[in-house]
Amino acid sequence: MAERHGLAIGSVERLTALLGALEAEPHPPTTICDPARAVDEHLADSLSGLRVAGLRRAGRIADLGAGAGFPGLALALALPAASVDLVEATTRKGEVMERLAAAAEIHNTRALSLRAEELAAFEGREAYDVVTARALGPLVVLAEYASPLLREGGVLVAWKGARDPAEESAVTRSRARTAMETVEVLDAHPYPAARSRHLHVLAKAGPTPRGLPRRPGMARKRPLA
Repeated sequence: MAERHGLAIGSVERLTALLGALEAEPHPPTTICDPARAVDEHLADSLSGLRVAGLRRAGRIADLGAGAGFPGLALALALPAASVDLVEATTRKGEVMERLAAAAEIHNTRALSLRAEELAAFEGREAYDVVTARALGPLVVLAEYASPLLREGGVLVAWKGARDPAEESAVTRSRARTAMETVEVLDAHPYPAARSRHLHVLAKAGPTPRGLPRRPGMARKRPLA
């Protein structure tokens, strides 16, 4: 895996340490802790995002709904020159991510106990080159979360399963209200048993629209499309 993605020397040991720390967590925020599964379903899946050129070049990344730390921790290890913020509203999950990062000697991350809307309202506004989101919500909701966080020209990379025409159409209809537009959808085959995995890449095509971010919870309660 390290060779496939061009990771630095020593990355295999650090990836192994990351999986070992996850397995040792007494109350991990994921059901996939066995290293034999996690190497595929967490690490390989996360690193598949490196196919996106904008992600490989990013200086600042915000990983929304980071949960157990994926894809953020894996990307931080792969991209040592980038600064990766692990955005997770649940403090306990943030503490787990900090322990995992320490175990794998990943020093270019920080866990932020905030919702995306809260981060965008303060220090995170238009501060990021890339926003990532894995299994977090509908694309139109992710577009709304990402827009006020991204600089103009920045991208959202969303890990999703099988393609849904209605979900993709909602993104198109919301463009004027989010300034986000789909630029490509990549088939992802991160490991042999993976099925129907896709990376949706949305670019911020203009200034942050007025009214964003909305209050926490509104994006899901009342989607813009």
